[in-house]
Amino acid sequence: MLPNQLVCRPEQAGAVAVLRINGTLDQLTGDALQQAIRLRLATGPSRLLLDVTEMRVGDPLGLAALSAAVCETAEWPNVPIVVCGADEHTRETVVEAPDCEGLEFSDDCDEAIAEGAAEPEPPRVHVRLRPVPDACRQVRTLVTQSCTAWQRGELAAIAALIATELVANVVRHAHTTMEFTVTALRDGRLCMSVRDHSRRMPKPTEAAVTDAGGRGLRLVRDLTDAWGVLPVNDGKVVWTQLNAGPL
Repeated sequence: MLPNQLVCRPEQAGAVAVLRINGTLDQLTGDALQQAIRLRLATGPSRLLLDVTEMRVGDPLGLAALSAAVCETAEWPNVPIVVCGADEHTRETVVEAPDCEGLEFSDDCDEAIAEGAAEPEPPRVHVRLRPVPDACRQVRTLVTQSCTAWQRGELAAIAALIATELVANVVRHAHTTMEFTVTALRDGRLCMSVRDHSRRMPKPTEAAVTDAGGRGLRLVRDLTDAWGVLPVNDGKVVWTQLNAGPL
């Protein structure tokens, strides 16, 4: 008997990330779904739409991938995950799965895409950087200018410091090109993320007083309200959040 297959086809509709899922979801194919969802989340969408019209649940244990996605997106990018096109059996199975209560449902995928695209996007700046020391200066200037333009000047200094450390960590350790994004959400959060192509996971270290370095991620941890790492199959996203007043 041939093993079940699951094909996840990514699409983009403006700020709405779409994942068309075709095949059977079970324990074996759940990992493929989780990786595909992580890759979509890594783009920092305003909404993630899962088209399950052509998907069937072969084993409810495969839904652990969806549960994990709901947990991973709770803090960053903190976007609605919409399951659309589910038949009655699939919808009931998903609703009964542990930790899947954060999912939204829509009967019509095109309608869900249109609703997401119609929502105003928060102010955002996205830039690609090479892993060179000057990238730190570039991102520091970008964040300072963005905070000023978004009337968040009180966060400029600390945000620029955090952004510098995030980028410097890629320059020192990952040695890959990177994508830096800063977003001002209307609930008062300032979000910054760096996507690189190294699977080496960052870890804050307790540097000694005499050590020349090693304090970067500890600074990020201490200065932010929240931070974390989203691993993807070709690298990772390190994200941070600062809280301020609403726009």
